[in-house]
Order: sequence, then structure tokens, then C-alpha cells
Amino acid sequence: MSRAEVEQLDDRGMAAWDQHDAAAFTALLADEFSFSDVMAPEPFRSREQVQAYMETWFTAFPDMRVKTASRVVTEDQVAAEVEFTGTNTGPLRMGDHEIPATGKLVFGTGTYFASIKDGKFVSFRAHPDVASMMQQLMPGAMN
Repeated sequence: MSRAEVEQLDDRGMAAWDQHDAAAFTALLADEFSFSDVMAPEPFRSREQVQAYMETWFTAFPDMRVKTASRVVTEDQVAAEVEFTGTNTGPLRMGDHEIPATGKLVFGTGTYFASIKDGKFVSFRAHPDVASMMQQLMPGAMN
């Protein structure tokens, strides 16, 4: 793929997150893929698992907006820093724990690294800054 095609694929993935469209994002995954998040004990290998993961974020932050802050692109990889904002009006599932909604506005950051083959993501590794987000959600935290 050309770098421009990789950028277009990445743009479609980010748009799916921003529009809360888990099906559109998972359509960008190869037939065989690995999707991991630093908070998940095992990588996800089915579209249903990735959709459930995304829905967890959309439930916790129904008004979540995401954007790319910076990215580096090659012919078969992309690395990006992302920013998101959202109000925590729904429960947040983190592993085996569920954190009740706080009603607080959060500004979050994270990174991801993805590998592409034949126009699809074959590997996607997400690294949200969970520590900063949790600090903002704690009682007494200022927003």
C-alpha cells in the first residue's frame, strides 16, 4: 500500500471511533487479526470482542469525541497519538471491574500502533493513558 492509502485507512478507523461505529471499525480488520489493549489480559481475535470493547468506551463516555494529535505512517504501519474528550455518564468496565459513572468530563490521551496487510489492520495495539483518566474520575478531582 502507499502511505496515502494507509493514512486513508487510519482516517476511516478514527472516524469510526469518533462516530461510535464499532461495525465500521471492525470492517477494517483483516480476517485474521490481533487487537490488544494494555488493560486487557489477552488480545482480541474476533470482531465481536473488539465491538464489545468499543461499546464499553461508548457506554462510559456517550459523548466521546476522538482525534489524531500526531501520527507516523509507512507503507504497512501507522503509529498515532490520539486525544479524546467525554463525559463519564455511564459505567466504565475495566477488566473484571465496573466503575460507576461520575458525571465528570475527561480529557484523555493514548497511542496505538497498527500493522496493515492487503488494505486491512492485521495488528492493532492500543495504549490509552488509563492512569491520567482515572485520576480525573476520582472523587475531588477538578475538571
